[in-house]
Amino acid sequence: MKSHLTNFDRRYNYIILAENFYLDDYREKAVKFYFKALDFPGEEDEDLEILYNIAFIYDEMDKLKEALKAYKEIIKISPEECGAFYGAATLYERLGDKEKALEYYFKAAEINPEYDRAYFYIANIYDEMGKKEEAIKYYEKVIKLKPNDHIAYNNLGSIYEELKDYDKAYEMVKKSIGINSNYYKALFNMGVIYKRLNKFKKAIEYYNKSITINKNYPYSFLNKSVIYIEQGKIEKAITVLTEGIEYNPYAEYLYYNRACCYAKLSENNKAIEDLRKAIVLYPGFVSIAKSDEDLKNLLNDERFIQILNKDKKDILDKK
Repeated sequence: MKSHLTNFDRRYNYIILAENFYLDDYREKAVKFYFKALDFPGEEDEDLEILYNIAFIYDEMDKLKEALKAYKEIIKISPEECGAFYGAATLYERLGDKEKALEYYFKAAEINPEYDRAYFYIANIYDEMGKKEEAIKYYEKVIKLKPNDHIAYNNLGSIYEELKDYDKAYEMVKKSIGINSNYYKALFNMGVIYKRLNKFKKAIEYYNKSITINKNYPYSFLNKSVIYIEQGKIEKAITVLTEGIEYNPYAEYLYYNRACCYAKLSENNKAIEDLRKAIVLYPGFVSIAKSDEDLKNLLNDERFIQILNKDKKDILDKK
């Protein structure tokens, strides 16, 4: 019996197969059948939808270059498809090509001048590149388009803090917290600003607020401990760092700072143990430790000397 399936039917069947495989977590097969669907003619809008699905699935599979090809195919079919430019930009950013990412984010924003997320990531890239004025310009554009964007306000505040403009930093972070009082990074940054202003009690208050919201953000524990260290309250710093390590067991700088604290108290065994852990997690601490005044009590400890002269594997073997 001859099949009477039309090309439309075949295309539709392959789309259904692709969707079912995707729902069953067979992503490779889902992509395979989406491509088969494209072998048969159909509406342009449906072609674009299929290609978007392919791009999304490749992205989920961490096959970024394949996802990028799908977005570029969308752009080839529909050059004004701002979502495809934006998607490609995110992939270029993850691939480490910031210049290309900027190019595609700008194209997305050119097509749709209201595309606040494109401006947000443009600002973010400029910030990472050290182009602070450009970053400020585009975060302000985000806020103009989306006045309740608490993350944009927070990021602006962070930039102003880096530029030592603490009044503007305070203003921006305060607005961020006003919009979302549970945003832990804004609470953390307010702690940073208060620390810069030598208002240590307020700084600790905001670090505590940040920790209450998100115990898995190790920098709050780190910065809080630094205040206690600078005040000579070493035992308190150790308590804070120990709590931080409990929730963030791979935060190498928490181990390193606790090692420094133990060394200050001449608790050399504990200091050596933490130093080993810190260096296993981040071997770069070896060069830092060599000239760190906080570790001077370990200078005559044979174990410390061995740590500074051995590689990561040797340190692991000593544990």
